Amino acid sequence: MSLLVGVTGGIGSGKSLVCSILARLGYPVYNSDIASRTITDSDEGVKQRVKLLFGEEIYCNGKLNRQRLASMVFADNMLLQQLNSIIHPVVMDDFEKWSETHKDNQVAFMESAILFESGIFKKLDKTVLVVAPADVRIRRVMARDKVNKEAVQARVSNQMDDELKVKLADFIINNDEKSLLLPQVIEIVERLKPL
Repeated sequence: MSLLVGVTGGIGSGKSLVCSILARLGYPVYNSDIASRTITDSDEGVKQRVKLLFGEEIYCNGKLNRQRLASMVFADNMLLQQLNSIIHPVVMDDFEKWSETHKDNQVAFMESAILFESGIFKKLDKTVLVVAPADVRIRRVMARDKVNKEAVQARVSNQMDDELKVKLADFIINNDEKSLLLPQVIEIVERLKPL
């Protein structure tokens, strides 16, 4: 059975970049965000529960209107929690099936924005937290998503503070645009490999 390692970080921290490095190094990486997108568009049970919570019009031509959904959940933390309670158990089941297909790998990774918030980290062997200064994260997300600073700050306010995540993480990667990422990733991978 492979070592299961979660990779997380706040919005704009660079966790996806770290996971792309891991994938290029040959490690399997499960992307929770991609899985949840697939599930919300294809799992009929999930779709029905999402429609009950947000109304039929949250889907357009069978696809979830993610922009509308984001504007609703990032303005209402209770709605966000209700949405997560619908999607995350299904994503976790999907991840468990995925990990079974990768059990022959020494290490397999799971990328999740809410690894600690959701409690998923308790089912993993180790966790990696990617951190970056708030101003860097905000600038990155504004450029990536073409949104204003206030929109990014609304998303950030719905996430757990990095100080709390640091206490729960086994490894920290600093992605402040000054420290090199690759050596940090390689060092962690080396420490994760069995002796």
